Amino acid sequence: MIPYGMCPAMAARETILVFDSGLGGLTVYREIAAARPSADFLYVADDAGFPYGAMAEPALVSRVVALIGEWIAQHRPDLVVVACNTASTIVLPDLRRQFSVPFVGTVPAIKPACASSITKRVSVLGTEATVAREYTRALIRDYAQDCQVTLVGAKKLAGYAEAELAGAPVSDAALYAEIAPCFRDDGARTDTVVLACTHYPLLIDRLRQLAPWPVNFLDPAPAIARRVGDLLGPALSTGCTGTTRTIFTSGRPPPAALTRFGIAAKPAAATKTG
Repeated sequence: MIPYGMCPAMAARETILVFDSGLGGLTVYREIAAARPSADFLYVADDAGFPYGAMAEPALVSRVVALIGEWIAQHRPDLVVVACNTASTIVLPDLRRQFSVPFVGTVPAIKPACASSITKRVSVLGTEATVAREYTRALIRDYAQDCQVTLVGAKKLAGYAEAELAGAPVSDAALYAEIAPCFRDDGARTDTVVLACTHYPLLIDRLRQLAPWPVNFLDPAPAIARRVGDLLGPALSTGCTGTTRTIFTSGRPPPAALTRFGIAAKPAAATKTG
């Protein structure tokens, strides 16, 4: 039997790079890692640039392309997951033009939300930057069908999710103020809320408690994991468990909360990016 966490030297391995502006991508990492336990992961949090919604588009494109290019050169991943809606809707075309490695992005799940809604009232809860993107509005034009879609730009919710994971939860009132515009009742109530930021599922239990009526909060992580499987094929059966390393561009020590996602709080390298 192969000891836990160790693999034969010649075992076939795959490496997946998961990138986000902070800790929100952990919700995506968790889903992919559960489906591909033998894979090696590099989780990269560009926390030095967080939040991306405050950055001008040209600066964001330049920053993300340069950072991911550096990690592709160093770590040679088989696939890169951009686990950030804002970065995906702005930077993915440039990444795909410049690098041959396959990319999986994170975009608002408007199509499945509208297809499954019974009341035909759907809200898209994202950062201010994501809901303002023409990309998001094009998804609504293409896939809303007969649904009424409400775009809700949450200014502070991603930061609240980071605080929650760090053990400093915010008040119910502060959280509810961010999500309240999602809930419409014009004779037919909102029944589906698209979580268009990977940070938001970190708060999903509290969001369900605060919702004025039950809704389906649509987490994008399962669909992203399925897309990874589509591109890489069936998970490899190596008989051993893969490794996960982390990089925080601020140079800060990885937070202890990583252990909640099965990641040891140990960095891959002392990487610091301004």
